Amino acid sequence: QVQLVESGGGLVQAGGSLRLSCVASGTIFSINDMGWYRQAPGKQRELVADITSGGSTKYADSVKGRFTISGDNAKNTVYLQMNSLKPEDTAVYYCNVHGVGGTIFKAYGLDAWGQGTLVTVSS
Repeated sequence: QVQLVESGGGLVQAGGSLRLSCVASGTIFSINDMGWYRQAPGKQRELVADITSGGSTKYADSVKGRFTISGDNAKNTVYLQMNSLKPEDTAVYYCNVHGVGGTIFKAYGLDAWGQGTLVTVSS
């Protein structure tokens, strides 16, 4: 079993900043990448940012230059620093991890999600 626990969401005014954190725990053999997705009311879930274990990153066009993803491999943790927030950033933000769970004796493909944390940006 692998669990992802997110924290750092909340209410902020437009132009403000928030930092999200996500810690993965459990029987994790290796992590390929961790990322942040978001889902606004009435919309599909979309990728916000992703980081590989090697440090390569990718961002949605809508957040480039405002959001920064970073990770700590030793702690199985990923962060999302969100600056210059806009009302359209309001959504539930979900953490996701891809990799290999279990052990070398019994391994499985890992694709796990956190419970989500709400970010609300007021105008």
